Amino acid sequence: MSKDDKALSGESRRAEVDGFLRTLAATPRVTVPARRGRLIFAMDATASRQPTWDQACHIQAQMFTQTAALGGLEIQLCYFRGLLEFHCCPWTNTPERLLANMSEVSCQAGHTQIEQVLRHAQDEVSGGRVDALVFVGDCVEEDSGPLWRRAGELGLRGLPVFIFHEGGDPAAGRVFREIARLSRGAYCPFDATSPQQLRDLLNAVAVYAAGGRQALADFSRGAGEAVHRLAHQISKD
Repeated sequence: MSKDDKALSGESRRAEVDGFLRTLAATPRVTVPARRGRLIFAMDATASRQPTWDQACHIQAQMFTQTAALGGLEIQLCYFRGLLEFHCCPWTNTPERLLANMSEVSCQAGHTQIEQVLRHAQDEVSGGRVDALVFVGDCVEEDSGPLWRRAGELGLRGLPVFIFHEGGDPAAGRVFREIARLSRGAYCPFDATSPQQLRDLLNAVAVYAAGGRQALADFSRGAGEAVHRLAHQISKD
């Protein structure tokens, strides 16, 4: 790849991140004081995902720390792997429990089960309040129609899906963008070699889940470059 191509690729990625942050800033959210936000944290645990899984293990504690003053955060870890394995851990409000759950998982070869993730989110929001669904993955090996239908249903129920897309698979990107749009969430690609970007964006969604737009604006003052760009977008609203 030439220097010009690399520059264009970098500009395109920055534009995608900016677009994600603008959408996150504009996502409506009713804030209820002094209560924990609730976030489903779903990950593709097929074989190609091991490096990013390890990154997330290091990042996850910060999501609790950043939301403590807002009433805290409850996270439910979900993942799929292997031959039709789909697992959901109990809701937890401690980083130690979430880390223990994540550390017990080894990624295994298999096909994606994104529809199962969305179906589970529908069940959870039917049984009680959930503020956000985060999904981290790199590909889509399923029919897009059922995914889009379920994403639209989640949007109607007020549960936005925030997609973090590793890698540059354009076909997966198209499906992921539509899931985000239909659920009234947001899509953002990330570079697995830049864990700070993933850390900032995950923390931003966690803060949004716990405290809404104003909390996100406050958080951005001490966060990384990607979230600073979000603060700039909020100031224009």
